[in-house]
Amino acid sequence: MKSVVRRRKIGNIPVLEVVKEQDIYNALPMIVYYHGWQTAKELVLTQGRKLAAVGFRVILPDAMNHGERKTERSKIPSLTFWQSIHTNLFEFDTIIAYFDKLNLTTGVYGVGGVSMGGMTTTALLTQHPEIQAAACVMGTPNLNRYKERIKKNAVKYGLALPKDYDALLSWTDHYDLAQKPETLAKRPIVFWHGTEDEKIPFEDVEDFIELNAQSNITFWQEQERHLVKTKTMDEITDFFVKHLLELN
Repeated sequence: MKSVVRRRKIGNIPVLEVVKEQDIYNALPMIVYYHGWQTAKELVLTQGRKLAAVGFRVILPDAMNHGERKTERSKIPSLTFWQSIHTNLFEFDTIIAYFDKLNLTTGVYGVGGVSMGGMTTTALLTQHPEIQAAACVMGTPNLNRYKERIKKNAVKYGLALPKDYDALLSWTDHYDLAQKPETLAKRPIVFWHGTEDEKIPFEDVEDFIELNAQSNITFWQEQERHLVKTKTMDEITDFFVKHLLELN
């Protein structure tokens, strides 16, 4: 069945809406799926098409400073990175409300993302109980540990961080799933991570899984680097079919 990709602007948020042609005007369970650092919404379009083909309305936003919103990257270490995630969190409600107002949702919502988008996903779970299932691909639920790693690397390479770096990023305390695992409740989430990941360490996710072993948390690992293959996209699609379509 043919999928349609529609470009929309929700306020100043550029998104791709992916949906089966026959379902353009039908209310559907909806998944917001976020791209990674220094890429764009088009880079997760294959995943979007796979999810749309099985019956979801899929929304792929450009994060701030990315894609159609591309800006010059700040010379201050990690400023653009954290600003991009923070803006994703600010804009989530706006995206949901837009499609709700058009009567194009059923009240069933999923969220997923790759790398920086996976970090966005886990952060959203701490504050949004309306999200019913989630997929974190090559991301980390431990924002604060990642923040500390950036600080250590800045010192190692002689890069200057603001003296009040921790205070400027204090919002992560409220969005760190590793610090607030109870907010996950019984909602299903899948983590996929490569054991050889050179960008977001595998052990960050592994530690979270070991500390929070419960039936609603699925952990898939492969001997891969920071790369998503088609097989993984198919598995993510099957996960959402199992945990969201059955609710609709």
